[in-house]
Amino acid sequence: MTKSRFARRWACALIVTALASPPAFAQGEEPASKPGKPIHAGDVLSGELTAMRVKSGNKGKRVATYQITSEPRRLPAPNGLCNLETGPETFQLVTTSDAQVAQLKAMVGKEVSVKVGEISCAQDAGQMTEAVVTRWSMVTKR
Repeated sequence: MTKSRFARRWACALIVTALASPPAFAQGEEPASKPGKPIHAGDVLSGELTAMRVKSGNKGKRVATYQITSEPRRLPAPNGLCNLETGPETFQLVTTSDAQVAQLKAMVGKEVSVKVGEISCAQDAGQMTEAVVTRWSMVTKR
């Protein structure tokens, strides 16, 4: 048994669906994005530095985590593209000392450059970025 409003509802649903999805012919026109240029140990990575507050595994203690948002970069093998089409765009900076934390804290929200010592793809579920820079040093602009 159908109601008299069924046809109107069905027509509205079709119109909303048609407006929400792009036409099929327009989907093929997008240019394929190219992988970013490669980054190796010793290269400079530049971008905006952001700080995040993340809970660590030790009793839920909050830890300051820093990341750089940059252009897509390819990682050296065996990491490759980190299972992404263009390579990672966000890079987490792992701090090993209080001096590094203080150095980054002063630069939050600004454009920074770091010299990469060691880099790999993010593997843990708690990591908020696509790639992790485990050894790095700040590059000063002259």
